[in-house]
Formats: sequence, C-alpha cells, structure tokens
Amino acid sequence: MLDNVVAPLIEPTIEGNLAQTVVRNATETPDSIVFSKRAGTGWTDVTAAEFRRDVDALAKGFIAAGLEPGERVALMSRTRYEWTLVDYAVWTAGAVTVPVYETSSPDQVAWILEDSGAKAIVVETPAHAAAVSQVHDQVAGLKDVWQIDAGALAELAETGADISDGELETRRASTNRQSIATIIYTSGTTGRPKGCELTHGNFKDLAENAYSKLADIVQADGASTLLFLPLAHVFARFVQVLCVEANARMGHSADIKTLLDDLASFRPTFILAVPRVFEKVYNSAEQQATGDGRGRIFGVAAKVAIEWSQALDTGSVPLPLRLQHAVFDKLVYTKIRAALGGKVQYAVSGGAPLGTRLGHFFRGVGVIVLEGYGLTETTAPATFNTPLKVKIGTVGPPLPGVGIRIAEDGEILVKGVNVFVGYHNNDAATAEAIRDGWFHTGDIGELDEDGFLRITGRKKEILVTAGGKNVAPAVLEDRLRANPLVAECIVVGDQKPFIAALITLDDEMLPTWAKNNGLPGLTMDQARTDPAVIAEVDKAVADANSIVSKAESIRKYVILATGFTEANGYLTPSLKLKRNVVMRDFADEIEELYSSPKAD
Repeated sequence: MLDNVVAPLIEPTIEGNLAQTVVRNATETPDSIVFSKRAGTGWTDVTAAEFRRDVDALAKGFIAAGLEPGERVALMSRTRYEWTLVDYAVWTAGAVTVPVYETSSPDQVAWILEDSGAKAIVVETPAHAAAVSQVHDQVAGLKDVWQIDAGALAELAETGADISDGELETRRASTNRQSIATIIYTSGTTGRPKGCELTHGNFKDLAENAYSKLADIVQADGASTLLFLPLAHVFARFVQVLCVEANARMGHSADIKTLLDDLASFRPTFILAVPRVFEKVYNSAEQQATGDGRGRIFGVAAKVAIEWSQALDTGSVPLPLRLQHAVFDKLVYTKIRAALGGKVQYAVSGGAPLGTRLGHFFRGVGVIVLEGYGLTETTAPATFNTPLKVKIGTVGPPLPGVGIRIAEDGEILVKGVNVFVGYHNNDAATAEAIRDGWFHTGDIGELDEDGFLRITGRKKEILVTAGGKNVAPAVLEDRLRANPLVAECIVVGDQKPFIAALITLDDEMLPTWAKNNGLPGLTMDQARTDPAVIAEVDKAVADANSIVSKAESIRKYVILATGFTEANGYLTPSLKLKRNVVMRDFADEIEELYSSPKAD
C-alpha cells in the first residue's frame, strides 16, 4: 500500500478557536476537575470554572499591558500549571504563543525571540530571566519580561482588573481556526531551528477528529494524565490541548527527580513518554530485581509477559501461559504498575520507535503502550495505534482527517488537518517541505496491508557502505540502547568498508549494574576499559547484530569518555541525537575505528 488517506469524522470549519473551549467547559461542566496543581506533598484541584477565571484574569492583564491581537508572547518554563495557564491566556487575548525550551542557551533564546518577533516573554525562574537579560539588546521588539516565580502573573491579573468583560470577549472572538496559535521552533538537530506556524485549527481539528479513536483514553470515567515532558515540545502540547478539549484531568510534574513520587500521588490513568523513559523503567526494574537476588525470576517474568502479549496477537493464549502470567502478575507486574501510580492503563509513546520487545513487555505487565508518529510540522500525531486495534512494532494508521503516502524512495509524506501552515520567515524552506499539498517528512517507512505505518529510518541518515549496502542506523541503535549499560549510541559507516558504533555508558545505571556484578565503586573512567563492562557491551552489540544481515552488522565500536546529553549539546531537548554534531566532534574517534583491521 502506498497511500492511506482517512476521511475526517468532523468536517473542518473556520469557526471557533482554542480559547473558546475554556468557556465551553466552564459553562457546561463548571464543577468538573480539569487540573490538579502540586501543593506541598499533595494536589489542589482546579475546576473548569476556576480555570476560566484564572485564564480570563491573566488575559486581561496581557491586554492591559498593551498586547495586541496577533502579537507573539514567548514562554520559557518547565512543565507546570502556569505553562498551560499562560498558553490559554495568550490565546484568549488573541495573541500567539512561542514556546522556548527552559534549557535553551542565551544564543538560542535570542534567535527565537528575534525571528518570531516576540513582544514579550514569560519566564519561570531568575536564571531564565538572566538568560533573556543577556540578549535583550539583540531583540529589537522585546518589551516586557514577566517572571512567574517573582509573582508577575498575579501582578498582571491585578493590572487587568479594569479591562471590561466586553473587551475580553471581543479579543477572545478575534481569532478563528485559520489563525496562527503558536510558532514552535524545531529542536534543531542541524542548523538554526525553524519556526513552525501551527493554527488553532491544526490543534482543534486534530483533537476533535481523534476523540472517537481515543475515547477509551481521554473520555473514560476519571481519565487523567500527568504531563512531565516539556510543554515546549509539540507532543506534550497536543496532549495538553486534547485534555482540555476532552475535559480530562491534567497535572504537571516539573522535576524528573520527583516524578515517581508525583506519579504515586497523582495516579494518572494514562501517560505520555519517549522510548528512553520506557527503557529506563524496564532496565531499572531488572537491575533492582538482580540486586535483590530475584534477577532470574524477573527474567522469566519478562519472557512470560512478552510471550503472553505476542499470543494475544494470534487470538489465543495457551492455558499454561495464562497461568504463568497470572502468577507473575502478583509477584512482579503489579510492582511495575505501582511505580507508574497504579492506575495507568495506557502509555502513549512518540519521538522515536519503541521497538517490539518493549511494546510486548509493557502490554504483558498491564500497560498498553500506544505508539504514534508525527513531527512538529504535523502538530504531533499523524498516525496512532488506538485502543481499538494495536499493532506492536508499528506507529498505527493515520488519524481521521490525515493522509499518509509512501513516495517512490520510501519517504513518508503527510497531508491533512494537522499539517502546518509553513515555516515562519522562511518561504524557501516551506516550498521545499510542502510539495503538491504533501508535507515531506524526511523519514522512511512503509504501510502494511491494513494501512498501519512502520518507520524504518531517516532519509538523510541512511548509511551507504563502501560496498554499496544501505544501512538504517536506527534499527541497530534502538536495540543497543535496550541494554541497561548503554545510554546512547551512534552507528557510523557511510562510505566506509564496514559498520561501526560510538557508545556511551549510562551513568545512572552503572552503579547498580556494577554492584550486581561484583564491582562496587566502579567509576565511569574505569568502566570504559573494564573487562566485565566490555563483555556486557559485546553482548549488547551481538544482540543488535542478530537482527540484521552480516553486511549491516557492527564490526567495531568505541566506548566514549563523554556522554551525549542535552547539556553538552549532543541531544536536543526532545532527546534526539544531534548526529551531525557528534560526527564533527568525534571525527578522530571515528577515524581511529577505521585505521586498523575490522573484527571478524
């Protein structure tokens, strides 16, 4: 199948905008709990009526401060209630939100503020304010800087008290679905980030059309989620909008260090995460069990979970397997579900392929992972596995109102209600990306007989060896990262005689692994040359090689002294590898891999 175009369930219209949903919820179900805010060790509920009150008060403050319809307001903050509040208040004032990752450097902040033409910015902390201060002179149109932690939102609400309700309603009605709602700057794995212009309709049309497919998730009794991914990223942003549109309860977790405590107390029914989070959950559970002397039991339990899930796809689970699964559910699986809060039924995964092993494992322990696919330019999900039908190993069929086409060279093309308007101030890039009505994603994939999409690689990342063999590095990299010792890796070999890899060790997992293997106190520097560590990495490489042909297999690797992190510039805020930066900075290490004969 080369095309799969799914008709919209709800025909697109010009009428309406995202801000008006807040009014609808407050009018129809004023007492429904739509948010829970962190308050000390507990949570404080926010009703639909209270959220409208907060949004309206802040929107009036923006208007009183001189914000005009269509002007841009940047937002630099961790994931917290105030992020969502500011977002909807900006929309209510008729303006446009420009997210800025809270980890951005001053140079990145300057570029986004200047390119977007931001008139104001809301920041969270003194450190964020300092970053803006460093570059304020470089941003000609920037007027106001409001700091959340300094009480600026409350002050804005006070200054807006004189704005009439009539003026506010005029502003709220000043935009429609064709109006720009946000400019989201791509993570920038290469070059300067490009600003993707997304409309109110991109978000609202997609959310409305997704309702029926996702009803078991967002419209079930007591449906709730705890957001912990950055709201500056389109993935979390769409889920935020979806929850507001569905009137589902939402919480925010701003610190990864408190995430487990937050999950335990909030008890969400669904969560969203990137594959690395699921890998961490699995690896941590495995290493903890090993440390407690239950490693063999966990290994068997994991095997049973995967086999049980695989059997579901055949339509029949043998009785012995059902009995084993029931035993391990009490011994092992309940503890894993408890770590996620105890009520999670669905986990939404995006950003990169999850892999069939983890997909089957989590379904086997009672958490169905629904993989989807999309980009900033497609307002996050273009395809999605839904509770109605899950094909593990795929990213699902197109959502209603979305079409997928596979080009002759395998590139995935997208069209539909979710595709962005274009790149801000960059007509050339827009014309290159959208051709004949189809957005060219740069990803490679295939559609199966049921119209489900499978991602096989990145068009620009396909390696061609000196022998002419095409190799998709993502397949090997995903399998390598499944090992608890491996943090990140990059497969190399373009125009080279064989495939090789750069590997970094997981500094969080190393102490536990080392203790479990009789090496307590092993440091990262020691680990790079330790025979036991090398043997473990050899095993991970062999496992990855087992799923590809010999010509595609990794023949040599090097364990780097430096990890790949967002802080040192090798990962984007959405945890994507900046492949070109790694290739540039580790050119000597790559050359060394090819300066001596390859392994057999």
